[in-house]
Amino acid sequence: MTMPEAQQSESLSAAEEPVAEGTGAGEALDPGAGTGTGEGADGATAGARPEDRLERAVRAAEQALIEYEIALETFRVEVENFSRLHHQKLGPMYTRLDELEAEIAEAQAARTGDAEDILRAQEARARVMPMPGVEELFHGWMDSEEGLFPEAEAMLTDRPVRPPQRVRPSEEARRLYRTLVRKAHPDLAQDEAERKRRDEFIAKVNTAYGRGDEAQLRELTEEWAAGPTPEERRPSRSEELYARLEWLAQRKELLSFAARELEESAIGSMLRLAPDDPDSLLNDIAEQLLAQVAEKEAELMALRG
Repeated sequence: MTMPEAQQSESLSAAEEPVAEGTGAGEALDPGAGTGTGEGADGATAGARPEDRLERAVRAAEQALIEYEIALETFRVEVENFSRLHHQKLGPMYTRLDELEAEIAEAQAARTGDAEDILRAQEARARVMPMPGVEELFHGWMDSEEGLFPEAEAMLTDRPVRPPQRVRPSEEARRLYRTLVRKAHPDLAQDEAERKRRDEFIAKVNTAYGRGDEAQLRELTEEWAAGPTPEERRPSRSEELYARLEWLAQRKELLSFAARELEESAIGSMLRLAPDDPDSLLNDIAEQLLAQVAEKEAELMALRG
């Protein structure tokens, strides 16, 4: 999967068009507004129309932002799962390749006695077991809020940890996730109490989706359906709508930055090689690494005679 940046940007950009005070500026949001409806003679009705158009623009921007957040979270889960599986399945192969590189360099140095060959052998050996820094020792082991990650806890307690079975959660899990986020997104809250309730609920939804837990997502769907029905949004004043559009634009900018970071990361770049079937990409990489291992082993045997 890749982030639908162009599509989401187009939706948000259309909703973020500025609307100046006055009837004329409202035409930017509704090109067909100039057609006669019999309301032009009523000054009060005509004065309210730009605010109505701005209200629709805010709704469109909210929905576009929610869809963008769904796409971003979906891609983030794929990157996280792919990274974990990549390390678990392919890490030993990379380690073996590094070891073979070091042994080949050492065998070459022993054969020639050349100073440059000896230096290359020392450098290759250093790459096999590099001395980690403090940040590297703890990177990926702890979460700032929940403490040790499951893999780290398993290593310390000798308990098994269940790795993700797939890079991409199932189609049903993805459908349930999208439906829940569209219904319960915090940006649809009308007050702080409702926003807090939605924040806590969406956190549970994200956790369940990250695990690809369809059963939990179904339970959360029932939980949301049984919860209090939020009050329908009332029309806002122009000043509040302008402020809302500005906040949505800023939020979109932050999400776009996060999306670029994911896409440009090493794992994100690898995922773009097989956006339709990321799970098979691991097998393809594994086959390539096995071929490289076999080639290096043959080279080492030849050097050792």
